Amino acid sequence: MHVCNNLSKACDFHISRRVRSRYEAGRMLDRRSPSIRRLLALTAGGCLTMTLCVAQAAARPQERTEPRPSVVELDSGRIRGLDDGTVRTYSGIRFAQPPVGRLRWKDPVRVAAWRGVADATKPGRPCTQVDQGKQIGGEDCLFLDVTAPAKSSRKRLPVMVWLHGGGFLDGYGSMYNARRMADQGEVIVVTPNYRLGAFGYLALPGLSGSGTFGLADQLEALKWVRRNAAAFGGDPGNVTLFGQSAGGISTCALLTSPATRGLIDKAVIQSGACMLNWPTGTYIPVPDMPTITPYPSLKASQDIGLAAAKQLGCAAGKELECLRSKPVSELTKVNESFGTALAHGTPLLPLEPAQALRTGKFLRVPVISGGTKSEGTGFVAGTAQAGIPVTAENYPTLMKNAFGEQAGKVMREYPLTGFSSPGLAWATVSSDRAWACPTLESDEAMAARTTVYAYEFADAKAPNIFETPSEFPLGAQHASDLPYLFDLDGRPWDGLTSEQWRLAEQMIGYWTSFAHAGKPQAAGAPAWPAFTPSGRTVLSLKPASQGGIGPVDLSGEHRCAFWRGLAG
Repeated sequence: MHVCNNLSKACDFHISRRVRSRYEAGRMLDRRSPSIRRLLALTAGGCLTMTLCVAQAAARPQERTEPRPSVVELDSGRIRGLDDGTVRTYSGIRFAQPPVGRLRWKDPVRVAAWRGVADATKPGRPCTQVDQGKQIGGEDCLFLDVTAPAKSSRKRLPVMVWLHGGGFLDGYGSMYNARRMADQGEVIVVTPNYRLGAFGYLALPGLSGSGTFGLADQLEALKWVRRNAAAFGGDPGNVTLFGQSAGGISTCALLTSPATRGLIDKAVIQSGACMLNWPTGTYIPVPDMPTITPYPSLKASQDIGLAAAKQLGCAAGKELECLRSKPVSELTKVNESFGTALAHGTPLLPLEPAQALRTGKFLRVPVISGGTKSEGTGFVAGTAQAGIPVTAENYPTLMKNAFGEQAGKVMREYPLTGFSSPGLAWATVSSDRAWACPTLESDEAMAARTTVYAYEFADAKAPNIFETPSEFPLGAQHASDLPYLFDLDGRPWDGLTSEQWRLAEQMIGYWTSFAHAGKPQAAGAPAWPAFTPSGRTVLSLKPASQGGIGPVDLSGEHRCAFWRGLAG
C-alpha cells in the first residue's frame, strides 16, 4: 500500500487514472473565512483536495479475449472501438467542438463531421482541474465513453448516461468503468465529461449562458445520445440519466430544466437531491463555514465571477475580455471558487430546483432517489485529519453556529453522551439534517406527481475507499456505494466480500431493470415498492449478514420529524 498524505479527505469522490480517491468538501468553501484559509493552507494545492493513494488489485478477474476492432458509424463519422467478447467499448468520442478560444464560455457547439475512421480506443482528456496543486486535463475535453454488451440483441437496448461527481471541480467520465453494468444489465452506458470550475460555471453580468456551461455540456451529451444511440444498438427513446453527488445534483437540476424535455425518460439521483442544504458547519465542521446550497442565484454566481476576475487583476467593466485573454494556468488559480456556482434564474434553470420540485415544475419521469446512510462521517473524519477535529469543547459552538437559538434543542436531541465520540455525534447531525431528511423531502415532492423509488445504501461495512483513519466507524459514508456499481478506474474493488459482491449484483439489477422498463427489480432480491405520499416506502440496501435488503423507516432513523418541527 502506498504511503499517502492524509491531510485532507473531506472532498467529494474522485478517482484518477492512478486509482486515487478524494472527497469534495471544501469545494463549496467561502475563501474569506479565516479558519478555512488556515485549513486550505495545509495543502500544497491551496485547496481542500488532498489525494489519498489507493493500491488496488483486481478483485474478481474476468477472462477476456484479445480485443478486436469494432467500427460504428455516428452522425459525425466512423469510430473504431474495441470488442473483448464481453463488452464493446468506445472511448474518447468527441461530442461537441472544443470549447476553446472564441468558444470559451459559450454553450457547446455540435461536433463537426470528420473523414475516415477516428480512433476510439483511449479515453479523452479530462476537463481542466487541479490535482494536488497541479493542473491536469485541459479545455479541449468534451469527450465521452460508451460501453455496450458485446452480444448482439434483437431489440434496442436502454441507454444510461452517467454524470460523475467531484464537486463541480474535478472528475471525468472514464474513471467509471461500466462493463459489469453493461454486461449484467444488458444496457448501454455513456459516461461524458463536462466543463468544471471556472470553465463550467463562470457567471458575469451580460455573459450569455452564465453559471450553466457545465450543465449545457451535459445537455449536449444527451442530445448526442438521442442522435447516436442506435449506432451502438441502443434505443434513443429509452434514456436514463443518473449521477452521484455533483452528478446527482446535476441530474436533479436537469429534471427541472425546460431544455431537458424529450431527452431523458427516467432518472436516478444518488446523494444529490434537489433539496439538499447544509447549515453552517454541517458540510465541513469548522466554526465559520457558511451555509451552503447547491444552486445559487444568478446574482450570487455573478458576484463569485466578479470577485474571481478582480482577484486575477481584471479591470471593472472589462472582466470577460480580460478573463478570455488569460491562459488556463491563470484561471485555475480561482477554480476553487466555483464549486457551488450552478446558477438558477437562468434560461436552463429558470427556478431554484428545490422550488421547482415543490411547485411541480419538473419532468414527470420515473425516478430512483436516495443516498448513503452515513453521508457525513467521512467529511468529519477527513477534517479531523486536517487538524480540526470535533471535540466536546467545540461541539456547542458548532451547534450554535449552525442552529442559532435552537441549538439547545438540537443538543438535547443529539447529546454527546449518546455517541462514542463528538465526531460521530456531529457526523450524525450532518447525515440527518443536511442529507437524509432533505432527500426524503425531495422524494415526497416528486412522488406527489410522478413515480419514485426511494432507497438508502446502508452497508455498515462498506469499503473505506478513502482509507480515512477515524476514531468512529465510517459505515456507509458518502460515495461508498460507487464500487458496487462501477469498476473504478477499470478495476473491481479489492476487498469486497462475496455477500457484498452479491449486493453489487442486486444493485446493478435494480438500476438496469429500471432503465429497461421503469420498475427496479433484481433476481433473488425483494420487490421494491414505489414511494408514495401515503406509503413512503424506502428500501435499505445492505448485505444479508446485516439483515439484507428490506424496507427502512428513513424518517425515524434520521429523526426527520424532529427536524421538520425545528424548521416549523
